[in-house]
Amino acid sequence: MQLVRFKGEQTMTQRRILLGAAALLTAGTLLVGCSAGADAPVASAPSAAPTGEVTFWSSLGGMADVAAAFNASQDDITVDFEEIPNGANGGYTKLAAAIESGTGPDVVGIEYDRLPGFVANEQLTPVSGLMSGDVLDAYDDQVRQLVTFGDAAYALPYDAPPLVMWYRQDVLQAAGVEVPTTWDEFEEAARAVKRQNPDAYLTSFFTNEPQLAPLSWQAGAEWFGVEDDEWNVDVDGDTSTKVADYWQDLIDEDLVKAQLGFSDEWTADINNGVVNGWVGGSWSASGLKTRTEGSGQADKWIAAVPPTWDGKPSGALSGGTSFAIPENSDNTAAAAAFVTWLTTSPDAVTARGAVGTAYLAYPGLNDAAAAVAPTDYYANDIYAVFDDASANLGTWAWGPSYDITATAMKNAVTTEPTLGDALEDTQSATVSGLTALGLAVSE
Repeated sequence: MQLVRFKGEQTMTQRRILLGAAALLTAGTLLVGCSAGADAPVASAPSAAPTGEVTFWSSLGGMADVAAAFNASQDDITVDFEEIPNGANGGYTKLAAAIESGTGPDVVGIEYDRLPGFVANEQLTPVSGLMSGDVLDAYDDQVRQLVTFGDAAYALPYDAPPLVMWYRQDVLQAAGVEVPTTWDEFEEAARAVKRQNPDAYLTSFFTNEPQLAPLSWQAGAEWFGVEDDEWNVDVDGDTSTKVADYWQDLIDEDLVKAQLGFSDEWTADINNGVVNGWVGGSWSASGLKTRTEGSGQADKWIAAVPPTWDGKPSGALSGGTSFAIPENSDNTAAAAAFVTWLTTSPDAVTARGAVGTAYLAYPGLNDAAAAVAPTDYYANDIYAVFDDASANLGTWAWGPSYDITATAMKNAVTTEPTLGDALEDTQSATVSGLTALGLAVSE
């Protein structure tokens, strides 16, 4: 465990990051409310209906249709939509530059792991005072914590995609095993699949998109925290190392195939029965269908709650997006009205259509999501599984500049001899990166 604090003279950027650290410190004590399964409250109407134009940026598919549906639903606000690249392809760089220059949008989608950086850099407007508190109170505590810093929320959660396992049910049956409920059973299932077909694997481990963060979260780890205004960085802690060593052993024994996720090789492997599972999220369902429906695999895949380490339910998110209002917005009232509709209205879910299998964070929306998602491709009720996988989310917070951590991990997983070594490298790179931002590190 390493503690990160400021020292010496502070630049504006350093002071902004310290603000984010102090805010996260108090976030956990301020989060109370209903669970995600509660009935959704009715948001209070603003005293005067907002009007005007709102610019809306997002990299998520289907959002142009969502904006069009909102425009058609009323006459007071006009939303102008612009599709931007996702974060990996420069979307966040474009957004940060636009906000700093005063040309940013009024509403933008930001993934949870990148949100703290925009908050720490004072680039977002708190949404708490722009809408009814009932809206925020409706969210699951942990989901709300991901957008709450200090006593303010800086975005509304959109989706909360749980970590989910996907399996070829027929392959498990042929191997004589049930759906694993513990990681020991998962290893036994991997061995059984290999015995049944020496060329087959139960699943892959993606080297370019390693799922070590949600897997560690699901095991009970916490990579980032704040204490006495200091960042605690614990990427390579005992719990995470246990997870990394477990997957390394599976790889070393040729029970899991290490490969590039979403590659032509991986797509061929899942079509040919070489790879028969996926450590993914609720969002995986549409991509899995797209990649396998040509090989006659309808009704062969199932979703499952991930195995646990001790048999006790424990969940984590795999990705997820919030919608925020940049600080340069000159129409925050209209932006807040649109964000509220976008994240809480079944009409917004329906308008987006069958572009994915989103698991929405706001309670009461997932019946609408399931109605437009390709659920009939699967042999079980995948949204019921999503509900179960979301029921026991562990405590988790993202760091103030997670792009440092994510980049370091991708590099380390492909260059270091073991996943445990990769975690150590990622820990070191994270601390060094935060230090370069003006943070001091003590062991």
